[in-house]
Amino acid sequence: MYSEDLIEKANIICEALPYIRELAGKTVVIKYGGNAMNADHIVNTIMQDVAMLKIVGVHPILVHGGGPEINAMLARLNIQSKFHNGLRITDAQTMEVVQMVMSGKINKDLTSRLSRLGVRAIGLCGKDAECTEVKKMVSPDGVDLGYVGEITKINAELIKKLCRDDYIPVIAGLGSDKEGMSYNINADTVASEIAIALSAEKLIFLTDIDGIRADRDDPASLISAVTVSEINRLIQEKRISDGMLPKVAACAAGIERGIRKVHIINGTIPHPILLEIFTKNGIGTMITR
Repeated sequence: MYSEDLIEKANIICEALPYIRELAGKTVVIKYGGNAMNADHIVNTIMQDVAMLKIVGVHPILVHGGGPEINAMLARLNIQSKFHNGLRITDAQTMEVVQMVMSGKINKDLTSRLSRLGVRAIGLCGKDAECTEVKKMVSPDGVDLGYVGEITKINAELIKKLCRDDYIPVIAGLGSDKEGMSYNINADTVASEIAIALSAEKLIFLTDIDGIRADRDDPASLISAVTVSEINRLIQEKRISDGMLPKVAACAAGIERGIRKVHIINGTIPHPILLEIFTKNGIGTMITR
């Protein structure tokens, strides 16, 4: 006697088949960070999602931040965290901590988790093989952001080769300039630039909210699909602000420069990637041209 639960599981797999077929052989860039990294059991389901993409023939690339862990380490060292328009003001002391936490801890942890799921993953920061070249970012309003970088070049061939060789690249949001100086880069921007450089089919942002809201304080006002022009209007109306600004700007830049679809989804729930891209309605906000 077969249980209804088993039949339902089979139906769910069948629902995913056309989406799997559509994405097979294509590149999906996933940006992972923020509070979505805090709960160990959720981290495990996200790594399972990324591994599943690889197993069914998609080429996932995982780009990660690490804001909460960086903040916690800075607090332990009595170094104050400062932000401007959603970007971390990064002096030399803060840069050392950012590099230590991102490359030495988070990057290796995510790579190890993926490897234990039976897929091949390799960790990189932007300084490895000149993966992400930058110059010092100049704030439009004159605020000195310190060691915050503006991307000038992505080593797309390196990342493509790793994908062709059956690896999942796991990339930390760091970079270096022509003199080898380390810079902090907003991970949303790194993910967007990598997706553009690789002509990715999808760019997915895992965050700690459900997506873009018409009213940022009302979860029920989630917008399931939005265009770039509508995003610009929401920014002008100040419905999108603070930490969401770099994320949404990266989304819009990606669409304008050739990415077909960009998704903002809640990474604090189990299996958010599979729920978004392998089901009919998804769970977050999809941005299109």
